Amino acid sequence: MKFTRFEDIIAWKKAKELTNNIYKIFKKNQDYSFKNQIQRAAISVINNISEGYERISNKEFRNFLSIAKGSVGEIRSMLYIARDQDYIDIKQFNYLYSTTLEIAKILSGLIKTL
Repeated sequence: MKFTRFEDIIAWKKAKELTNNIYKIFKKNQDYSFKNQIQRAAISVINNISEGYERISNKEFRNFLSIAKGSVGEIRSMLYIARDQDYIDIKQFNYLYSTTLEIAKILSGLIKTL
């Protein structure tokens, strides 16, 4: 699959949606270190996809996609803590969790393709 810009990558689009939703959902959360960490992990996903795309080689792109996939796992792990601490309800958890799984699957497929 050939992309002409990183904005065409489905994983990037989904990661952008995830990032915006995390910002909205945790906007009023007063556990600032938690909020900062989950927001930074979300930003890491979207930025590593875009930065990797702009690199010269597929090897570098794969590496950045792998880092993005790791950040998706970090978000998923943090969602459990968010749920346990009642920062989010079960509906929000399920939505965000399923989005992270979808992004991880897309990234895995893209990594294999490269």
